[in-house]
Amino acid sequence: MGKFSGFLLASDFDGTLADSQGRIPEPVRDKLRYYIAEGGLFTVCTGRTKQGFHLYSPDIINAPVLVANGIMAYDFAAEKTVFCDGIGREDAGIVTALQRAFPGLCIELYSADFRSFAICPNDRTRRHFAFQFIEWTEISTVDEAAVPIVKIMLSCGAAHGGEIQRWLDLSIGAYRLKYIPSTGDYVEIIRSNTGKGIGLRKLASALGALPDRVFAVGDGENDLEMLSAASQCFVPENGCAAAKTAASHIVRSNDEGAVKHAIEMIEALYC
Repeated sequence: MGKFSGFLLASDFDGTLADSQGRIPEPVRDKLRYYIAEGGLFTVCTGRTKQGFHLYSPDIINAPVLVANGIMAYDFAAEKTVFCDGIGREDAGIVTALQRAFPGLCIELYSADFRSFAICPNDRTRRHFAFQFIEWTEISTVDEAAVPIVKIMLSCGAAHGGEIQRWLDLSIGAYRLKYIPSTGDYVEIIRSNTGKGIGLRKLASALGALPDRVFAVGDGENDLEMLSAASQCFVPENGCAAAKTAASHIVRSNDEGAVKHAIEMIEALYC
């Protein structure tokens, strides 16, 4: 029994665990190895799907990874899904409604069986899949995609995102879905009652971690639910204002070892 036995620590990846170059600094890796050797469980909670997450490393991640913003927990070591709260066939009908309302809209679909699909693919989508090293299939209707669907991504471009989000405000209530507001090129649709916070709680329960031994590190607004689900939450100095307001503790920036600092604070507080 190590000093961190029964502890679960979850971290956002970009802007938190990774530095500004997208790499995990070696001092952070060393601290994670120490934390794991002392019985702690560490996972990443990322917006990337299982198809697009290629950064699993068993020496520093020893718990199932929360992918697609906590909608799925995937155990890379055992190669199995722990849970998946995807979109079923009935609610996937929103894709057909979007096609009618916005002909030519590019829609990316990421299925729980790890296949990926695109309707009306554009250059942005081709680059998006290529950047994530994801193989994909072009389809004409959502009926050709496998369900459950982990998430739907609308490749609309920032210029048209506002119009599509206004449509969603009026129409998404007919489905058990929600969308994540965006000012960028993509609008993401996921199942209602899902997210990083719910995913972290479900994973903690599956692993038998006590609520007061669940910790989270994150830097962005999309991490707020995860931060609130933890007993103590840590936000790097480079985090957004909303995340800092929600933080139990502010830690060093991601370029200065945010997760390493969080583990040091956990050790000082609990060990």
